[in-house]
Amino acid sequence: LALMFSLTFATSASADVSGRARIVDGDTLAIDEERIRLHGIDAPEQRQTCGVEDTEWKCGAEATDALQRMIAEQNVHCVGDKRDRYKRLIAVCYVGNLNLNKRMVSEGWALAYRRYSKEYIPEETDAQNAGRGMWRGEFLAPWDWRKKQRN
Repeated sequence: LALMFSLTFATSASADVSGRARIVDGDTLAIDEERIRLHGIDAPEQRQTCGVEDTEWKCGAEATDALQRMIAEQNVHCVGDKRDRYKRLIAVCYVGNLNLNKRMVSEGWALAYRRYSKEYIPEETDAQNAGRGMWRGEFLAPWDWRKKQRN
């Protein structure tokens, strides 16, 4: 029993990752060789565009830039214990006490990914009401944009 507990503890503890992050896009980063998907959020894809008053803008690239600014060369600590189908760690990531997942949604650069979590719906509603980030114009939800690209 003690061996089983220590193996379980080692597995969950090993899912915590800390270090300098490389930003992949608005909801994915890498620390060393570990790719990490931010839990409960979905940001626009790198190539995704949004619209404001008949003008297209690169909201996917801006979401990536927003995550980069939040991290600003600081160490990132990610906590998670599940993996997605691409073998990325699903995690909540922090810079100090700043919850990056929550901040991406509250600034309007990601949506609450209701398919997997209801955790960030209040932050999304606040961003929408304030017209922050993507909410300043029109956009397809990232999951709908990906589906459209596949078709």
